Amino acid sequence: MSINIGILGSTGYTGCQLVSLLLNHNSVDIRWLTSEKFRGMKYSEVFPGFAGRIDTECVSVSKLDEQEDVDLVFSCLPNLTSIHFVKKLYDRGIKIIDLSSDLRLKDLELFKNYFNREHPAPGLAGESVYGMPELNRAQIKTARLVANPGCFATTVLLSLAPLLKNGIKAGSIVADVKAPISGAGRAPRLEYHFPETNQNITGDGFEMHIQKIEVEEFFHGNNKIKENIVFRTHRVPVNRGILTTVYYELKEKRSYEELLNYFEEFYRDEKFVRIREKQEVIQLKNILNSNYCDICFDIQDGFLVIESVLDNAVKGASGQAVQNMNIMFDIKEDTGLGAVPVYP
Repeated sequence: MSINIGILGSTGYTGCQLVSLLLNHNSVDIRWLTSEKFRGMKYSEVFPGFAGRIDTECVSVSKLDEQEDVDLVFSCLPNLTSIHFVKKLYDRGIKIIDLSSDLRLKDLELFKNYFNREHPAPGLAGESVYGMPELNRAQIKTARLVANPGCFATTVLLSLAPLLKNGIKAGSIVADVKAPISGAGRAPRLEYHFPETNQNITGDGFEMHIQKIEVEEFFHGNNKIKENIVFRTHRVPVNRGILTTVYYELKEKRSYEELLNYFEEFYRDEKFVRIREKQEVIQLKNILNSNYCDICFDIQDGFLVIESVLDNAVKGASGQAVQNMNIMFDIKEDTGLGAVPVYP
């Protein structure tokens, strides 16, 4: 079986990571790639590391109507840009995995309040399936349109899911996310210039974060929690990798062993989520360049403190997208995702 693939926005960080993963996938043929900045250039000219692997010429997204129909398109375009091209492809009957935030929210009022505009394709918001394999596999399997989760949201959702399934009630929930510079994208911006970020940690401001809304809507919509989540993100001077700490105030006394059993049972058959013992040190180096999410926790003064780490470009974006593709096409789920973490 060969799946013909197109990629929108192929020369950003997530697009480049996606191409890298797909080149090592034995059931994929990349048929076309779009890039505005590098249109007319071969992919191996944009990224010389791909020399000898892919020489496909990048085309402008304005030429989308001229590209052949494929089995699946990944959209790595920015928020509020992706949706316009996703709609065109969806109307052509092509399956799509969208890595932007455009289709993650089902509630159109939440979208309007955050982006300060009406949703450009409200019908698609209802059609899309939230692409979290560990929580939504059955729906992904039959989907035509998948909204790939955000990287921050993935860490929080995977940290909380076993608790909510087992009815562990919370007094309050706080998520503190340490995010890499690459999470801001490839386009140059002063605040992400090396002298600005090196030896520095910055808060992302106190505005509402779209991925806070994403997490809350998923859990509220599935009647798992009614509480809102205090959600804070900070930029740290690393290229890739996210470390999230969730502080979950326990309403009832629970033992570490009981909670460990819930986590281990929930993720028993999940290849890409690894539950670590509390004495282990959770760190980015254990997951870099892989599709793994590592989770560990302990109980302190009535709070369950959960730490999780993942690579924002892989499990937080392109790797999870490939995982979703495999589910949609009934391929072994870890196909193309066998890379172990790079160390050091």
